Amino acid sequence: MADITFNFGNFDFFLLILVRMASFVFLAPFFGSSDTPQRIKAGFSIFVSVVLFQVVPKSTLEYASATGFAVIALKEGITGLLIGFAASICNSIVLFAGRLIDMEIGLSMATMFDPVSRQESSISGTMYSYFVMLLLIITNMHHYLIRVLADSFTLVPVGGAIFDTGSLYSSMMGFMTDFTVIGFRIALPVFAVNLIINAVLGILAKVAPQMNIFVVGMQLKILAGLAILLLTVGMLPGISDFIFTAMKKMIVAFIKGMY
Repeated sequence: MADITFNFGNFDFFLLILVRMASFVFLAPFFGSSDTPQRIKAGFSIFVSVVLFQVVPKSTLEYASATGFAVIALKEGITGLLIGFAASICNSIVLFAGRLIDMEIGLSMATMFDPVSRQESSISGTMYSYFVMLLLIITNMHHYLIRVLADSFTLVPVGGAIFDTGSLYSSMMGFMTDFTVIGFRIALPVFAVNLIINAVLGILAKVAPQMNIFVVGMQLKILAGLAILLLTVGMLPGISDFIFTAMKKMIVAFIKGMY
């Protein structure tokens, strides 16, 4: 039977675990969604913290005053935020791809508020974002995120975070490369079809100059773009694999930059 009793000597240790967990839940995908009630987030953070308190290696906390404890708590909060940020930032890849797709098919002016990312996003980007979030749940990727946070206490013990700004900066620069490459890969089918349509319209403009190419091309691009989005629905598992691989890579890189 697990011993979940607290005393003055270990309650501060539990509070620090709770700070890291709550900070992670605040930014992590699926857990930190704005449409999730705050009470659910708080209750989940406390419940997981109680469980982790039983398995996390307990280290000796060295602080002489409330200020010292506040500094350690701040470090734990930053650690949780960085891990959650490393996971959530990968969702911006599909939003970037969605903007590229909508720009190509003529829907770039039609934007909507995405409650997941808390920002204005394109229609295609929002659609891809929800598909990827659904696949995240189906593939139990949210379980992986919880395991990552639990394992982070072994690599980065409570109060032992050492922030290597150079490593974190290099990780962000590497992510920007993956961000652009994966985003263009997702939008590539629409780019390819639009290239063919532009070539055909260019030929028609020479063969039949009396035809209003602008009006015909605008409607044709929208129809072709929607058709490509429908035909490439089967590629969504592959897209999610790219996103989840980048997510794991970013989380590992950020954790390495903290020990």
